[in-house]
Amino acid sequence: MKIEFAPINIPLRRRLQTFAVLQWIFTFLFLGQCCLIVFVLLIFTDYWYIAAVYSVWLYLDWDTPNQGGRRSEWVRNWTIWNYFRDYFPIHLVKTADLDPQYNYIFGFHPHGVLAAGAFGNFCSETTGFQKLFPGLTSYLCILPMWFKLPFYRDYAMCAGLVSCVKSSVSHVLSRKGGGNVAVIVIGGAEESLDARPGALTLKTLNRKGFIKLAIKCGAHLVPVFSFGENELFNQVNNPKGSFLRATQEQLQKIMGFAMPLFHARGIFQYSFGLLPYRKPIYTIVGKPIIVQQNHTPSNEEIEALHRKYIEALDQLFEKHKVQYGISKKDRLFFS
Repeated sequence: MKIEFAPINIPLRRRLQTFAVLQWIFTFLFLGQCCLIVFVLLIFTDYWYIAAVYSVWLYLDWDTPNQGGRRSEWVRNWTIWNYFRDYFPIHLVKTADLDPQYNYIFGFHPHGVLAAGAFGNFCSETTGFQKLFPGLTSYLCILPMWFKLPFYRDYAMCAGLVSCVKSSVSHVLSRKGGGNVAVIVIGGAEESLDARPGALTLKTLNRKGFIKLAIKCGAHLVPVFSFGENELFNQVNNPKGSFLRATQEQLQKIMGFAMPLFHARGIFQYSFGLLPYRKPIYTIVGKPIIVQQNHTPSNEEIEALHRKYIEALDQLFEKHKVQYGISKKDRLFFS
C-alpha cells in the first residue's frame, strides 16, 4: 500500500485542528476506559481516599444523567471546539424559527460512525446553536453505559450529554416553560454498522419510541439531516449475512453498542488511521411538526405521526441534497 504523507509545512492552524479532532477521537474511544483504570488503581495506592470520596459522590449523583445532567457553558465554549469545527468544517443550517415556549425532539440522521455533527452542533456552541435558536437548550442523548464510568461521566455531562433512557428524555421534555431540545440519534448503534461514504440507508421504520414520547410530552418533532456524516470514515466491508456482521450484531446485543471497524487517515499521513477525513458536514434543522399532547396515545396515532415524520425527513433531504453534494437521482432508503 502506497502511503501518502502530509506536507511538512502545514499551517499551525491546521495542526491545531488535527489535534482537536485527535483529542475528540481519544475521548470517544479510550478516555472512558482510562478513567476506569485510574479509578481502580487509586483504590490500591496511598490515594485510596480519593476513590472512596468519589464513590460516595457517585452514589449521591447517580441519577443526575437522567435528570437533565450538569452542563457547563464554560466547557461548551472551549476554544478547542472551534478548531474541531473548522477541521471538517461543520455547519449548522436553520430552515425555520422554533418557538422557545415549546419543547422539542430533534431526530438526528444519519448516525454516521461517531456522530461528529451531532457532537459539534449540540454539545458545544461553536456552530452558534443558541444564536440561531435563541431560548433553546440542547441535550444530546447517548447510551446510559457512558455515565457508569467514573470521572468520564462528569466530563460528558459538562457538554450537555444526558442518558437516552425513557425517564431521562421525559425529564428534559417535561420541563415547564419550554425551550428544551432532546437530540436523539434515531438510527442508533445499528445504523453505524452501515455508515460509509455514499450510504443513504436510515434505520427508522421500527423506531417509534421517540414518537410515542413526543405525544406523551407534547413535544414538537423536528427532523434533522446531517449531510456529510457518512463521508468521514471508510468501514471494513460487512454485508448482511457475513460472519463479521453477525459478530458485530451479536456484540451489540450483548454490550448495547456497536463496534464498526472504521478507518480513514492518520496524523501525519492520509492513507490509514482513525482520524476522520476532512469532509464538510452540513446539519440541516427542518421545520417543526406540531404535536398535540396525549398521555395515552393509540397505536393509530403513533403510526400516523411516524409516517408524517418520515415524510418530513424525506422532504428535507430532497430539498437540500443537490446543494450539499448528493446526486439528484439518489434517494433515502428507510429500513
